[in-house]
Amino acid sequence: MDIHSLALPALFFVLLLAMSWPLGILLARVADGGRVRGFGWLRRVEAVLYRAAGVDADAGMDWKTYALALLAFNSLGTLVVYLLQRTQAWLPFNPQGLANVSPDSAFNTAVSFVSNTNWQGYSGEQTMSYLTQMLALTCQNFFSAATGIAVAFALIRGFASKSARSIGNFWVDLVRITLYVLLPLSLVFSVFLMGQGVIQNFSAYRQVQLLEPLTHAQTATATQTIAMGPVASQEAIKMLGTNGGGFFNANSAHPYENPTPLSNLFQMVSIFLIPAGLCFAFGRLVGDRRQGWAVLAAMALLFVVMAGSVMMAEHHAHPALTALGIDQHASSLQSGGNMEGKETRFGIDASALFAAVTTAASCGAVNSMHDSFTPLGGAVPLLLIQFGEVIFGGVGSGLYGMLIFAIMAVFIAGLMIGRTPEYLGKKIQAYEMKMTSVAILVTPVLVLTGTAVAVLAAAGKAGVANPGAHGFAEILYAFSSAANNNGSAFAGLSANTPFYNWMLAIAMWFGRFAMIVPVLAIAGSLAAKQRLQTTAGTMPTHGPMFVGLLVGVVVLVGVLNYVPALALGPVVEHLQLFAK
Repeated sequence: MDIHSLALPALFFVLLLAMSWPLGILLARVADGGRVRGFGWLRRVEAVLYRAAGVDADAGMDWKTYALALLAFNSLGTLVVYLLQRTQAWLPFNPQGLANVSPDSAFNTAVSFVSNTNWQGYSGEQTMSYLTQMLALTCQNFFSAATGIAVAFALIRGFASKSARSIGNFWVDLVRITLYVLLPLSLVFSVFLMGQGVIQNFSAYRQVQLLEPLTHAQTATATQTIAMGPVASQEAIKMLGTNGGGFFNANSAHPYENPTPLSNLFQMVSIFLIPAGLCFAFGRLVGDRRQGWAVLAAMALLFVVMAGSVMMAEHHAHPALTALGIDQHASSLQSGGNMEGKETRFGIDASALFAAVTTAASCGAVNSMHDSFTPLGGAVPLLLIQFGEVIFGGVGSGLYGMLIFAIMAVFIAGLMIGRTPEYLGKKIQAYEMKMTSVAILVTPVLVLTGTAVAVLAAAGKAGVANPGAHGFAEILYAFSSAANNNGSAFAGLSANTPFYNWMLAIAMWFGRFAMIVPVLAIAGSLAAKQRLQTTAGTMPTHGPMFVGLLVGVVVLVGVLNYVPALALGPVVEHLQLFAK
């Protein structure tokens, strides 16, 4: 890396901060239930939706009622997405006449999009009709994102409330988040993407003449099928909602999803936009903006270290390619380093930074193939997922995940100084710590158990294209991605099989909702407590010391669970590769 490599990350952060600060103001206003300036006309739409659904917008919910409403809504969403896939051959907007999706793949996809994971074991342009892409997948992108933000709002209310039973109303949160945040942002971003060249149409796929006929295995081909479809509308919420499911199999490496370096830059910014904005909203809602800055600083510090690591790793030549006599030095034809699996129009820096962004957030969109990264370069996206998707993380899930680690951090600090731990004026006691432990441990249990079953089962090993350490890393990545609701994958694993479709669906469902329920339980417990006054003995949770403690807890607790598994995968592969 050189000074020029630092320009892209610097520009990325400048744009992120400039856009997320005002968004934080909007998010805080949406959370507190007041009128949103500039959207007064939507107030009437909001009221109509409540009347149509029979919802009392003024009625609060305790945490159990909130959790039941959330689970019922998402269970219904899973059923609807499943049924649309299973019947798409008989429904409109299917110009290619694509067949119904198989039961196991449809179930996996339904759970995937409901849980904000967007894992795709299928090729989008060869499997899903336009109606399925729009009505099932794109709509669920909105609902899963709104669900995550709603849980973050509920936890923030737990900290901000003064001895209250209610943590909000799930139906109200869902409607307001969708109307005032996700829909306007997606509309603006989709128009921008269309201006860059992302397609948006309902045309049938087109046959075009190749400029030069292609001959393969003595068979000449003079034409190519170009897939069409309503891409920009799905692409916008895919990024803004940290969903990640691509319209095309190549995802954001496809020129119809990500045409230019400018679209690539703003796609990265859009992934982090709402997670960063929620940090600012958090500070406003709890009455101390420094708290939001502290959480954002911890996220940014961890991200800078990890993004720098993957960029440096990919700037090194790949030993296997060097052994084949391939020139990997910078030239007019490439940016230098390990260009295997990367887009020449983006190069090393934009590809490596995108990989760090999409795996730090629970997005899963890719503009390069992580399977082709160097062992240490590929280990960084894997580690970012295994941190728990809290380094900015998913919309809502990143903030409430980081706040769970903050509760753990103040508890550890309280043990060290012999004082009852407090965070934002609320005592952290046995019940909160039990729920915190469940929320933190559920994903490592799912990841390690699923990986162990897959490497022992014949059906699990059958999907591995690369035996040895790299094949193990592919399986570990798949379950890490599923249980942490990321959705990206190492390309060498053939996961569209009944075994992986069912196993990964289980990991995705419980990785999402077995964490959300304890978080809501913590929110309910905190909301019922009085806020304590700050005293001389209160540990400050907005300064550099707390940021350092929070970073240390995330690293130690979030990664130590996976060290033995990482040693069997990326670490061994790196040693084998460079020992040759």
